[in-house]
Amino acid sequence: MLKKLHSNYTLECGTDEAGRGCLAGPVTAAAVILPEEFESLTLNDSKQLSKKNRFNLRPIIEKEAITFAFRHIHNNEIDEINILNASMKAMQESILKLNTIPEFIIVDGNRPIFSKLDLKNSHGKIFTKQEIELLKKIPNESIIKGDSKYLSIAAASVLAKTYRDEYMNKIHQEFPMYNWKKNKGYPTKEHREAIKKYGPCKYHRMSFRLLPDQLALDLKF
Repeated sequence: MLKKLHSNYTLECGTDEAGRGCLAGPVTAAAVILPEEFESLTLNDSKQLSKKNRFNLRPIIEKEAITFAFRHIHNNEIDEINILNASMKAMQESILKLNTIPEFIIVDGNRPIFSKLDLKNSHGKIFTKQEIELLKKIPNESIIKGDSKYLSIAAASVLAKTYRDEYMNKIHQEFPMYNWKKNKGYPTKEHREAIKKYGPCKYHRMSFRLLPDQLALDLKF
């Protein structure tokens, strides 16, 4: 059973991301503060849940949460600042969108939440001085595999995954040849064969190796 809190603070926020390893689409993060009385026997890391269970859990999380938020960082910004920084920035932006300022933050992974706050990016949101100061002053801790240990991180994992899946289903309608409604942008054999056949589109992450070396694209832009 997942733990409720890591700290002694009541307003503890959990945050996580989804889509870091994809070839196309955004990396999506969510932040969640759950009430102390929140209970769930089925909530777990989103990767351990079926699609049906994730979408069944989302309205429950959103109804019972004190506050929640999610944020997409799109492929053009990922290409500019790299995927690790984009993943962290998505979590930072999600925290800033919360209606209640958390007293403590637990982050899935091994990087502190205030890392890389002063990135100079031409795509996406640029943090204000006040936002940077706010994030820096909130106590936080990174927890490896935190999505399998704490309810709030697991809840954030579910929200991030489901909102990203919905986004990929939407852009699938624009580029159905990549079958994103099924592979969600991950580097499946089917996805890579479609990239080889049709080339990349505006949603692909051009800083990623879209194809193995033996199937390299001759890109001409």
